[in-house]
Amino acid sequence: MDKKYKVIITGVTGMVGEGVLHECLHHPQIEKILVVGRRPCGIIHPKVTEIVHDDFYDFTSIEDKLTDYDACYFCLGVTSIGKKEPEYFKLTYTLTLAFANVLSKQNPKMTFCYVSGAATDSTEKGNSMWARVKGKTENDLMKLPFKKVFNFRPGFMKATPGLKNTQKYYNYVGWMYPLLKAIMPKFATTLAEVGQAMIEVTLNGYSKNIIEVDDILAINKTIKK
Repeated sequence: MDKKYKVIITGVTGMVGEGVLHECLHHPQIEKILVVGRRPCGIIHPKVTEIVHDDFYDFTSIEDKLTDYDACYFCLGVTSIGKKEPEYFKLTYTLTLAFANVLSKQNPKMTFCYVSGAATDSTEKGNSMWARVKGKTENDLMKLPFKKVFNFRPGFMKATPGLKNTQKYYNYVGWMYPLLKAIMPKFATTLAEVGQAMIEVTLNGYSKNIIEVDDILAINKTIKK
């Protein structure tokens, strides 16, 4: 009998988190989903339990509720547009590591999947501020005592139809997906493929920690539909 999995998802009130949640709701091996967010997600489903938690820099009050999970899909993130490096660093690196540190202590057998971004700078030394911060976040996540850490670097993601948190500009640029897929195949994927790949690496692992678009596509080809 296939093993059943319990997962934690953050960022469900955003497009990526909602898309990943959608895939988990429809996957037969995901039996329990804990949504952790700063405001209610509005999703009512037998698989879903929700914790609304204001302070994503201190999880002391809910630590005992974050135990005995197999995976975390960390989809919470902000744009760097209009932000100075100290602010972006706090909202990206500090916030992510605060949550990950708690989870790694509570769930040493956990697989942690982090939504990073295409062109993230693993050297932490490049000219792009956001790419350096994301790179440091990826690097330090991989130092934590999880079973496995996978850093997902999607490029352009085609939104999952029918979901409520799709960013408005995707409604205007979604037509570009077939074109980008044709001319830049290593930059374009679907949000559904990202979510399915996260579940698949949780179930069966993967040979690389950094998951680029071509890896997302390769992982999806191995999935029995």
